[in-house]
Amino acid sequence: MQKRLFIALDMPTAPRAELARLCTGLPGARWTPENQMHLTLCFLGETEGSAFLDLREALADIRAQAFSLGLRGLGFFPPRGTPRVLWAGIEANPALLHLQARVLACVRRLGLPLEQRKFLPHITLARLSEASLPKLQGYLSTYALFSVPAFPMQSFCLYSSLLGRAGATHLVEAEYELGPACSATDPDRNKKSGLRTNTKTAESAGGDERN
Repeated sequence: MQKRLFIALDMPTAPRAELARLCTGLPGARWTPENQMHLTLCFLGETEGSAFLDLREALADIRAQAFSLGLRGLGFFPPRGTPRVLWAGIEANPALLHLQARVLACVRRLGLPLEQRKFLPHITLARLSEASLPKLQGYLSTYALFSVPAFPMQSFCLYSSLLGRAGATHLVEAEYELGPACSATDPDRNKKSGLRTNTKTAESAGGDERN
């Protein structure tokens, strides 16, 4: 049985609330529900069951330190042509890049296919449908000074995504603590794990995640 997989950082409650405050005032925007906001490290898509089990175990071997993450600025994908995705930016962070590189290396060792896209860390705020460029520019001007002070990131997650008519349902398959050594956490025994329902199905857009 296949699973639609991605690996991501789950946003803590406080910065998630700050992001949710941005989700208004732009006609043609389909806003990301607050409980679905995350930063994708790697999107794998449909993955066979045996490969999923191998990946779930292999990710536990990643060694990476916990770090702080700050948010700054808004933008959209693609940078040219019709805007399709509105995003919040991430402050430059070597530790984040280090973790993402470790995740990619782990996936490659297992021989799993990867998208050939440059890693552009961001958090998707909305999918844009018929949003006029002048109104988008006005929105970006309104929130030009947006920022969230650095907050701690202490784990990353392996998610599966189930697509349905009502949208995508995200399930935390495993959570991995950051520190001297990462360890897989049984989602049944972790309060941060469980089903998270998205009212809109994510689509591929520019450098954006597809989950």
